[in-house]
Amino acid sequence: MPLVLNEEQEMLKSSAAGFLAEKAPVSALRKLRDDRDAAGFSRALWEEMSEMGWAGIAIPEAYGGLEYGYVGLGLILEEMGRQLSVSPLQSSVMVGASLINIGGSEAHKRTLLPAVAEGKLLITLALQEGLHHAPEKTALKAIASGDNFILTGKKVLVMDAHVADKIVVAARTSGNAGDAEGISLFLLDAKTEGLSRERVIMVDSRNSGNVVLDNVSVSKADLIGDLNGGMAILEQVLDIANACLSAELLGLSLQAYEATIEYLKQRSQFGVLIGSFQALQHRAADMFAELELCKSMVLASLQAIDNGEDNVSLMAAATKAKLCEVAERVTNEAVQMHGGIGMTDEFDMGFYMKRARVAQQTFGGYSYQLDRFASLNGF
Repeated sequence: MPLVLNEEQEMLKSSAAGFLAEKAPVSALRKLRDDRDAAGFSRALWEEMSEMGWAGIAIPEAYGGLEYGYVGLGLILEEMGRQLSVSPLQSSVMVGASLINIGGSEAHKRTLLPAVAEGKLLITLALQEGLHHAPEKTALKAIASGDNFILTGKKVLVMDAHVADKIVVAARTSGNAGDAEGISLFLLDAKTEGLSRERVIMVDSRNSGNVVLDNVSVSKADLIGDLNGGMAILEQVLDIANACLSAELLGLSLQAYEATIEYLKQRSQFGVLIGSFQALQHRAADMFAELELCKSMVLASLQAIDNGEDNVSLMAAATKAKLCEVAERVTNEAVQMHGGIGMTDEFDMGFYMKRARVAQQTFGGYSYQLDRFASLNGF
């Protein structure tokens, strides 16, 4: 497919840009941080987003969504990256709804997806157990007990853990930590007896959390997908998540770059605009070229998901690795070129750097994605 947006996609992108600039700019993130908001996001804003169809943008029409695809979701996330807008879109739609749509039973889909599309239900994934993303190292146990399973263990870095209504937990039902096989997915109500949540505010001021399960009983009916078949579902969902996070990284990188270019055009040293310095021009030109490449990679990976292409995993890994590299470089350059003010909390550029670092590591950073790309190519 051509790596250009069609008219409808351009309209969606423009609409999202205008809405987020007015309703959810960086100043809104700053206020959430300074107020230590209990939810960590504006529920009123989330309701407005849901009324606009954003919560259901990638959910099939049969289950109350718009069925606009992941290109549409990526366009919204790109604009959210520009404004550093905070919402449960990543946890509940990008990941949660995708899990249910891909692996859930028909009953799960009909019960849960319409509520997600309306913005009335938040679903998140509890996957990571250590400092680094490594799904195959899942060790949290799920032991069969009659018609139920008993889950015991701890999950960390769970997006929106303390506000989620439902949590999909990856647990080991056979084998040992490190085995790709033997992982199953279970849908739990967040208020289930024995399940506790601890909120953790990340360096980017976003919601994360720890989830502890102490002999939590879950019915076999709440198994997502096949027993021991969770990794196949996770791989598809993580490909989607990494492509979408790449779109967000693209948006924040573009905003950081454009703000830096404006600063170079205005800041004078010894009576000369610093934008006239050849060394800074070369650095800016390098960033521009890298960002143009990133635009194409992000769109191509999202199109591959929507078209059901065979190379989705390769595209997602390559795109996330590239966006991790470029986002780190651009945000570093932005802070450096802004000089002393770039390091201050009063200036917004630090917020872009902090969000970039968290988004980079979410579901696997540069090294993880590069290794995955090599493995998928037989190396």
